[in-house]
Amino acid sequence: MQVLLVEDQPQLARRMAQGLEEAGYTVEVAANGMAAQRFVENAEYDLVILDVMLPGLNAWKLQQAIRQKGRTPLLFLTTANGIEDRLRGLELHADDYLLKPFEPRELVARVKKVLRRDRGY
Repeated sequence: MQVLLVEDQPQLARRMAQGLEEAGYTVEVAANGMAAQRFVENAEYDLVILDVMLPGLNAWKLQQAIRQKGRTPLLFLTTANGIEDRLRGLELHADDYLLKPFEPRELVARVKKVLRRDRGY
């Protein structure tokens, strides 16, 4: 399974990628929205994990680009405690939403859940 992780905090991105790789996923990391858009234009992913608070191209515009290409599942990440960002993500058809901080095991569990649901089992 190919996962694109879009996270602008390098240390967090490394920890998340490591946890996903240990669970058997192949992970590519983009540090901002523009880099993520290039990844999406040039490859297919089974899942995109997308930080809401990105420099450059924001998550909402990036989500539109991803959805134009196909029905890739999206898991949004945010530190925002407010309900508005979570509601906006869900209204834009996020497949799941995870609030920071979180444990890597929770991320892996949510990834598995989203991929199971996407594949119908």
